[in-house]
Amino acid sequence: MSSRESPLLSLRQIRKSFGPTEVLHGIDLDIYAGEVVALLGENGAGKSTVSNVIAGTIAPSSGEMTWMGEPYAPANPRAAIDTGLGLIHQELHLLEHLSIAENVFVGRWPKRFGCVDRAHMERQAQAQLERLGLEISPSRLVRGLSTANQQLIEIAKALALDAKLLILDEPTASLGGAETELLFDQIEQLKADGVGIIYISHRLEEIKKISDRVVVMRDGDKVQEFDSGNVPVRTIVESMVGRSLDRMFPAIPHPSEECSFEVKNLTSALGMFEQVSFEVNKGEIFGIAGLVGAGRTELVRAMTGADPIKSGSIKLFGKDITPKTPQDSIRHGVVMVPEDRKLQGLIVDHSIADNVAYANFPAISRNGFLNHNMVNDFANTTTTRFGVKGQTFQRADELSGGNQQKVILAKWLAKDPKVVILDEPTRGIDVGARSSIYESIVALAEKGISVIVVSSDLEEVLGISNRVMVMAQGRMTGVLERGAANDVSVMELATR
Repeated sequence: MSSRESPLLSLRQIRKSFGPTEVLHGIDLDIYAGEVVALLGENGAGKSTVSNVIAGTIAPSSGEMTWMGEPYAPANPRAAIDTGLGLIHQELHLLEHLSIAENVFVGRWPKRFGCVDRAHMERQAQAQLERLGLEISPSRLVRGLSTANQQLIEIAKALALDAKLLILDEPTASLGGAETELLFDQIEQLKADGVGIIYISHRLEEIKKISDRVVVMRDGDKVQEFDSGNVPVRTIVESMVGRSLDRMFPAIPHPSEECSFEVKNLTSALGMFEQVSFEVNKGEIFGIAGLVGAGRTELVRAMTGADPIKSGSIKLFGKDITPKTPQDSIRHGVVMVPEDRKLQGLIVDHSIADNVAYANFPAISRNGFLNHNMVNDFANTTTTRFGVKGQTFQRADELSGGNQQKVILAKWLAKDPKVVILDEPTRGIDVGARSSIYESIVALAEKGISVIVVSSDLEEVLGISNRVMVMAQGRMTGVLERGAANDVSVMELATR
């Protein structure tokens, strides 16, 4: 870490209001060259607002910033980038109709003789992809890439900026262990090169590995600062939530011995997995683990009719329900909360009430017509069951990640499903909201619903599951009972 005499970036008494509501209450923060500062807090604590102020996305209501000792007030993100700051957003901002290389250099395409120099651009993009271990052609379109690969491309964009300060907002939310370690290697190299880094993450175990300082925010205030990243997770969590946190994972119930959901010799028509077989009992929480690219998401998408199946079958209580479309799956009582909740789970610019209604028209229509009061009453009842914080007239994109996830759960649970599949249920969700999601999962199992949980967070899948199935390179490599499932046993199967 370089000298503390001159910070790269200083914030003094930064405040931000949206209408009458003040969301930042006088934030002071210094970032120095060659250090990683972890910026932590629950959803709604103000982390992203601070990041967006620094990155020029929004202007502060009051306060001052300096960059390398000079006044700093970027009018827009372009001005921040030109100054030497880069921001990787939690939500993906890639253009699917463009190539990977075009996305990495979007807005900064290298030119030669007045035209885009594609050869040079693709060489430079390839170099950034290789730094992250991503073996994929930079000329390929982004459309169709997995969420994990898209996240790596977002990171490659930031690396290509040669910025003096990077803000990484949940960069590992979609990444597995191997990809995360490669990113950490790059962070260490950036530190050695004198780059300052603001690191936002809900994966608190990461903080010990890479951060030099920890800043905790709560309700728009900076409430705690630790001079080392080696802080007990419990201490950080209690600072974030402002209370003692006794237990992260709730006690999970014992499932019935009755098999409710059976997958037999399922093979992807897209070549993503083959010959996968397993059974889930009534009231069981069944985890699916594996490294990125193992075929987990592709498997559950095929199980629910979103992707085509080449061969194999799916049975519900002994009846063949192998779906050809998502509608087939939903009709039989098998529903899925997808990995990308904003793109696939919600219509984010519509209200909470509308989003709940779209999955439940038969229950709230009368003679084929919708009644506005019935829609609102139905949405109120279903969202209250899950403790959604928000009014039903609010747009879904105004909610935190945890509350968006609860809205998706609420709309499907109103249909009384037999099987609920959750793909990365706590991606980008803070610790406090995670506990609430875990309690919701347990509540489903207690009602006799079979729950399948796909997660890149090994602690999560171990903590919430009765059994864990492990996948590697499109194959099922084993199923572990709760007592036998641990970090070592799962990783041994995941790397076969």
